[in-house]
Amino acid sequence: MNAIVEHSQTKKRVAADNGRESVVTIRDLEKSFGDRDILKKVNLDLFKGENLVIIGKSGTGKSVLIKCMVGLIKPDAGHINILGYDVPYLNEAELNELRLQVGFSFQGSALYDSMTVRENLEFPLKRNMKLFDRNKLNDLIIEALEDVGLAHAVDQFPSELSGGMKKRIGIARTLILKPKIMLYDEPTAGLDPITSREINELINSVREKYHTSSIIITHDLTCAKQTGDRLVALFNGQIQVEGSFKEMSQVDDPEIKAFFNY
Repeated sequence: MNAIVEHSQTKKRVAADNGRESVVTIRDLEKSFGDRDILKKVNLDLFKGENLVIIGKSGTGKSVLIKCMVGLIKPDAGHINILGYDVPYLNEAELNELRLQVGFSFQGSALYDSMTVRENLEFPLKRNMKLFDRNKLNDLIIEALEDVGLAHAVDQFPSELSGGMKKRIGIARTLILKPKIMLYDEPTAGLDPITSREINELINSVREKYHTSSIIITHDLTCAKQTGDRLVALFNGQIQVEGSFKEMSQVDDPEIKAFFNY
């Protein structure tokens, strides 16, 4: 088990990576909007095969961080290396190449309301993979839907689905491209406890089947506990604490303690 130790820049930080391969390396990342500093010299690693949870209060920069990672937001300073790609300096073609390897599950699922579930899943295959063979498309779609337990919903529209089903379809649409890294933005937001648990189990099963490395952004402590191998607390634009769920829940820091005791 990694121990939480003092760190010169952040308040507390895990000591070492135990020689694991890093698939995401972020160093001294900064981002501001106007005079508001959102990210302040953030340092972060995601290791191969790991589920890393980033927790923190709303508005603390969690979503901004992962949007910087996939090039949706350009940072003001710092370095982001993902799978060997130096993200802030990629051109559009290189960004698209990287994004094929990084699945982004949006908080709102981002499904096209005018398309059926089948058509939503076909879209990235046709656009990104230039795949138009009907039999191959159908095989990949059914496989992805079976992975999330929703093969029966293939011809339904998003308006006919529950919130939890939409989350699952959004994950299926991401998985269909077989990414190496998964980014989940508030995967259990707005869901009841039973559906949330099902989504947490799905996140773990995705890692097991697809051997993904994942970053899970959440302020849901149950999600953090059930999915996270390692947790990072992002408060006031900085990494304040990282470690296992048990270690972090025992940290004697008023702000972190208040979050865990909420």
